[in-house]
Amino acid sequence: MTESLFSVGVFLAVLACLPWALKWFKQRYAVGAAEAGGQLRFISALAVGPQQRVVTVEVGPEGRRVWLTLGVSANGVTCLHSMEADSQAPSVGNDASSGSPALTR
Repeated sequence: MTESLFSVGVFLAVLACLPWALKWFKQRYAVGAAEAGGQLRFISALAVGPQQRVVTVEVGPEGRRVWLTLGVSANGVTCLHSMEADSQAPSVGNDASSGSPALTR
């Protein structure tokens, strides 16, 4: 009887330590990824179907950042377009000279 109580106690202790261990592993490997290539920055997302999105992210080391436009679906991720982050980034705005929407930064 005491052996089974001891086994249950050990199991509960391991189960209680599991969240701490996962947090420790996540912090340890997140630091290594940041040093290797920089961090990913989410720019925008657009749903084009029930399980399909077009996502824009900024990746790469400081000084050489790149914007990637990705097609994300249940079947995988496809790179649709890439451009340097410092170049003109298109965004929708109003062009005062023509009175129509234009691409500006």
